[in-house]
Amino acid sequence: MSTGPPAVCRPDELRKLFLFEKLTDDQLAWLCSHGHVEQVEPGPLYTEGEPAESLYVLLDGELVMSRRVGADDIETGRTSSVGVYAGAFMAYLGDRVPQVYNNSVRVTERSRFFVLGADKFAQLMNDWFPMAVHLLEGLIFGQKSVQEAIGQRERLLALGSLSAGLTHELNNPASAAVRATAALRERVAGMRRKLGLIAGSPHPPMALPALVGLQEEAAERVAKAPALSPLEASDREDALTDWLDEHGVAGGWEVAPVFVQAGLDTAWLDQVAATMAEAPGAPGAPDAPDAGGALEGALRWLGYTIETELLMNEIADSVTRISSLVEASKQYSQLDRAPYQVVDVHELLDSTLAMLSAKIGDGITVVKDYGPGLPRIPAYPSELNQVWTNLIDNAVAAMDGHGTLTLRTALDADRLLVEFADTGPGIPDDIKDRIFEPFFTTKPVGLGTGLGLDISWRIVVNRHHGDLRAESVPGNTRLQVRLPLEAAS
Repeated sequence: MSTGPPAVCRPDELRKLFLFEKLTDDQLAWLCSHGHVEQVEPGPLYTEGEPAESLYVLLDGELVMSRRVGADDIETGRTSSVGVYAGAFMAYLGDRVPQVYNNSVRVTERSRFFVLGADKFAQLMNDWFPMAVHLLEGLIFGQKSVQEAIGQRERLLALGSLSAGLTHELNNPASAAVRATAALRERVAGMRRKLGLIAGSPHPPMALPALVGLQEEAAERVAKAPALSPLEASDREDALTDWLDEHGVAGGWEVAPVFVQAGLDTAWLDQVAATMAEAPGAPGAPDAPDAGGALEGALRWLGYTIETELLMNEIADSVTRISSLVEASKQYSQLDRAPYQVVDVHELLDSTLAMLSAKIGDGITVVKDYGPGLPRIPAYPSELNQVWTNLIDNAVAAMDGHGTLTLRTALDADRLLVEFADTGPGIPDDIKDRIFEPFFTTKPVGLGTGLGLDISWRIVVNRHHGDLRAESVPGNTRLQVRLPLEAAS
């Protein structure tokens, strides 16, 4: 700070300031005797984070206030209003709050300030306005307690919503696995019965190798079954039903869908019929009794095999889904991880999406536009997951269950950009500057606390020394998080 020689402090000049207009002559004299007037040249007055040593009251000139956001200084105010004060105005709270400057101030032209030391300002407040000090203490700390309580409520609401969604997501594959297991038990019982019938046919020792070979081939085909469109599947079912009817297999329309699901066609059924006919002593051979019935028995035996394979695949898929959800919940909560670590942002985003999939719903299309080869970054992962949750939740609410949510990541100079874009109606111009204010919300009463974006801002800016900003036009709202690639020194 560059200053000129001390100037004369005049009580009559102080009386003109709104801050001091109600003081007595003795009080104004006390101010002049314990404070002083400084003339300041253009440049910095004080810097955010430094020990708060003085209270500054503008007598004439212009000052600019700014806050540090990541690597940038963001201007928060510019004024030439006489009487504006800045600096150690929380000194009367003592060591109950950090006594540092909470912003930076610079002057743009030669300016004059009345300057009062922090200790003298604290003495003034406690001696002259003891009741006001108590009221201010109650207001400041009460508001802080309320904000913390509502912030905790916000986190609990989010946790409850996530728990409900996770329960729903876990219940679906668990129920599918239970149903598949019950059906599998029935199919295995059917296979045992059918095996007993085949074993009782005229020449089982010579027929069983052919059946086992067909069984193994059917199981391999299930593993390689192609994905068919509904129309393709319907056409194949009709063709297989006709083939089965022509070969005397009763109820072919029941068996055909199973064969189609396994990727089998009439050519394979021809192969089965030929194999059974060529097997010496096989129950389907022309010289064997009831050749048609034996072929039907063989096909139903193979049908049971295919169904068991399909059911085991369903059980495996369900269990894998449950395992993935449990892993996603561990990744999301970071329960078994260090609070501060080097993380892959994509893993955090994916775990959050998995946790919120039920809340996102089927009406919203999620697009992942992840930049390739992005570096891992130092972060508090559980806190970043809370940011992702808040931003995704807001986007889903804005789209009212229908639209496109795009998650984009990229390098942005020396930062990693994480962007959440939605196709909702956008943020109205008259509230764009307020969305990060605590307790500000556009949601109906009872559906939002107004702390989601405030908490997100604090986590990104204060905890990670990053940047959080919003850009919005109707149909394209983007919340952009920029995080440093290296830990703050």
